[in-house]
Amino acid sequence: MVRGLADIGAEGVLLAGAGRAVLLQIAHPAIGHAIAEHSNFSERPLDRLRSTMSYVYAVVYGTSGQVAAVRRVVNRAHARVLRQPDATSRGYNAFDAETQLWVVATLYDTMVTVHEKIHGPLDDASADVVYREYAKIGTALQLPEKMWPADRAAFREYWNRTLAGLEADEVAVRVARDLLYPSAGPAVMRLVMPLVRLITAGLLPRQLRKDFRLPWNRRHRLCFERTINLLARVYPLLPQRLRHWPKNYYLGQLAPALGHT
Repeated sequence: MVRGLADIGAEGVLLAGAGRAVLLQIAHPAIGHAIAEHSNFSERPLDRLRSTMSYVYAVVYGTSGQVAAVRRVVNRAHARVLRQPDATSRGYNAFDAETQLWVVATLYDTMVTVHEKIHGPLDDASADVVYREYAKIGTALQLPEKMWPADRAAFREYWNRTLAGLEADEVAVRVARDLLYPSAGPAVMRLVMPLVRLITAGLLPRQLRKDFRLPWNRRHRLCFERTINLLARVYPLLPQRLRHWPKNYYLGQLAPALGHT
């Protein structure tokens, strides 16, 4: 049976890749510098996750009213993220389509990476459907549909080319450290951060792992592999209400009057 984005996107285990996606994003200088200058997520570390996942879940599973609502929220937040190039900055614009393409690409590639580690690879037909459907995560904002690479092979070319040109600078390293070593937030979140750092480091491409100065040696690699193997054995056995709890929770936080599917 061919599966689509709605069939796999609700799996809560995909959130294990959140750190990877964010670090891939901030390695892009326009995104890293914009976050450093305009975001307070180091003080409220769960807010970025909430806003991102509320948007993604609304686009994939929500009503047209919910999609419109989250679009307004995201666009209001993006409207103030603007700086013209000057002697100290290349400048950035949150409405820039190239930047939005990279953000969506990191979310898609991270979803696929985590899904394959836990459930194994999708068959080609399902993988093609999921890829085509993922474009709407970007096109629901300002990403022109024609900018989403035509197929998975074209995406891989774009991904490899862009990734090869990234190098986390000091600003990105500082933002990453604030994310991975939070001084604020719920105590339980800080308790699980060593595990988050391990999974994030293990999922990142090797060069960016080095750029972000994440500890990594044979012991880290073995712990990462054992953690992933345990998740792959245990997670699929959980009841759907637990596996899909994040999706239901974040959709439930949207305006109740809009309802959700």
